[in-house]
Amino acid sequence: MPLHVPPAPAPAVRTVLTALGSPTAVREAPTPSLRNAQGPATPDLPLPVHVLDRITPAGASATRLAGWRFLIRCGGSAVAAAETRLTPDGWAFSHFFEGPYVTATEHALRQAETMTQSYQARLLSVPELYMLTLWLHGDCTADGAEGHPAATDLLVPLAPAPPGIAAHRPHRVAELLPVLTNRLTPASTPPLLGSPA
Repeated sequence: MPLHVPPAPAPAVRTVLTALGSPTAVREAPTPSLRNAQGPATPDLPLPVHVLDRITPAGASATRLAGWRFLIRCGGSAVAAAETRLTPDGWAFSHFFEGPYVTATEHALRQAETMTQSYQARLLSVPELYMLTLWLHGDCTADGAEGHPAATDLLVPLAPAPPGIAAHRPHRVAELLPVLTNRLTPASTPPLLGSPA
């Protein structure tokens, strides 16, 4: 089934295009692969980045939109990513970066395209665990900038994932959230996901 990518706000797209067109922004970015890229670099696959700020013992969580992330393609492959953030004056370019999450995001998106159900692609960050997941939201018509993970949505931890959580293995929110809750509760020992029973 096709994977749905929500449209990014036009001002966010413009800020990334402006940064890509700025030799200074590209040259000063900590991204050798972007600086050394042959041919034009283009932003692709904009994904809203939501942050899971709080997980309570009951499992309830609060999320907020932190920005939009774009994979930067050159010659057909992702060489870096660009992050935008919302400021009081509107959308602003934040920074370019490269590293394992760029490759892991591209891998998880390809994996999601082979699923039988259609999903809307988003990213969900869990800062307390240094964890980033591809959030596959079941409502493909939803506003990508709003909402909370539904129990039946899928979360695909990106590599590198925290110890004991299998990277690139889809988990229902209802299955993964209790594990994350246990991880953030010091008195408990978390179960391992993706390990043999």
